[in-house]
Amino acid sequence: MSKLDALRKTAGQNVKDSTGSARATLPAAGPAGEGGGAPGVPARWRGVERSRDAALIPVDMIDRDPTQPRQEFDEDELARLAESLKTRGQLQPIRVRWDEGRGVYVVLVGERRWRAARLAGLERLSCVVHEAPLDGEERLVVQLVENALRSDLKPVEQARAYRRLMDARGYSTRDLAAELHVAQTSVVRALALLELPAGVQDRVEAGALAPTVAAELAKIDDGDLISEVAEAVVSEGLKRSEVTELVQAVKARRPAPARKPEPVTLDLGDCTVTVRWKKPSAVSALQALRKALKYLQDQDREKPEQAA
Repeated sequence: MSKLDALRKTAGQNVKDSTGSARATLPAAGPAGEGGGAPGVPARWRGVERSRDAALIPVDMIDRDPTQPRQEFDEDELARLAESLKTRGQLQPIRVRWDEGRGVYVVLVGERRWRAARLAGLERLSCVVHEAPLDGEERLVVQLVENALRSDLKPVEQARAYRRLMDARGYSTRDLAAELHVAQTSVVRALALLELPAGVQDRVEAGALAPTVAAELAKIDDGDLISEVAEAVVSEGLKRSEVTELVQAVKARRPAPARKPEPVTLDLGDCTVTVRWKKPSAVSALQALRKALKYLQDQDREKPEQAA
């Protein structure tokens, strides 16, 4: 049985319409000139064409693409999306291609929705069928554009997909940036994540370490040292600017730079006193207050002399 015959058997007339085998008949002609357009055609149908690529496809005729960039899916998110599909229905079609060898439609874009549909027990999904031939590289481009650029991929997954495409097509970072319409610096920063130890990559994927911060750590040559610095960055909650200084100090074998302390405010009843640092410093709040006290005492001693 061909794929079209299978669709006709399981999905009925709706699939025939959506695949173009039975074009929908436009509403009966109205009064000539209605709506100011061509006579006999209601205004809402003028210029409207039914897509030949859309279809309602049984969920069990759809399978995932094992080579797609995204490999991990949050189970809680899938459960919430499944509940939404049950109550509100499918709001956006997925994109699929027919795989003759496997005898199934393979997901190009929208695997999360397909997984949620299976959880929800849906029988069919609205799909846009990609009919043009796609080799492995072209599929990866489509999936990167549709998924990675919509932030659907985790940072390290995205970096691996970038590297796959660069290796397959012999791209430079500039070439890949032009292909995907992203900044070259974004590509370079993403690829830096692949230089990190696996444990640090896990911290990035878990959200404990920001990708931009992790990319700074990749500038350190020693993998063990990267892991140590990453641990310090996470435990101390360092900002990217502080991490940049720390990495520079580590590479130059200098002592780690002092951090800019958080402001300290003291409520003294009649007034409050705030100590706020202008730059990174090892001076404590107590030391700063002692310095301020000495300054005020010196000012008080100078007042009688000025009055005389």
